[in-house]
Amino acid sequence: MNNIVKEFLNIPTTCISDAMNGLNNLDPAIKSLKEGYHLAGRALTVKIPVGDNLAVLRAIRESKPGDILVVDAKGDRYRAIAGDFVVGMAQTLGIGGIVVDGVIRDIVGIKELDFPVFSKGTTVAASGKGGVGEINIPISCGGVAVNPGDIIVGDTDGVVVIPQRKEQEVLAKASDKLKKDQEREANISGNREAIIKYLDQLLSK
Repeated sequence: MNNIVKEFLNIPTTCISDAMNGLNNLDPAIKSLKEGYHLAGRALTVKIPVGDNLAVLRAIRESKPGDILVVDAKGDRYRAIAGDFVVGMAQTLGIGGIVVDGVIRDIVGIKELDFPVFSKGTTVAASGKGGVGEINIPISCGGVAVNPGDIIVGDTDGVVVIPQRKEQEVLAKASDKLKKDQEREANISGNREAIIKYLDQLLSK
């Protein structure tokens, strides 16, 4: 994991979203499978038709440690792109997490792996392996354009995409937002007079 990715791992998605004016947030229906999951890494993109996950397996085989598998499954909620066996292979090969505009299955087994998976939910139906699909190409996931190598950050609040060309700028803005939020929390929360003053300032604008 390179330095900038490590820095993003320490910043909440809310601050990153604010730094990009909310423009690169994935569909809120794509949620962490278990509260407490947090991921950050470079996107390894996967584009599949509904019901065919062979390209997902190809991506896992060609992945580098720390990659985040970002799967465009067209939002399909009927067939899973992976179950606990496939997710376990991804974890063993060092993938940093999976984000899918679709669903997974074997939810209990995946939770036991304690591996960050973000999806639109779970299902019982498996995908086939017809072999259609592409990896490492520009995709759309959760309504957001994702290019190979973009930084993906996810936590309990959701998932955001940081385009490579803007990652330094977004890091600076998000870090500044986090610092200001922490200062505001320290100076205002629990202090009645400070809260009244803060609210008056906001309402007077």
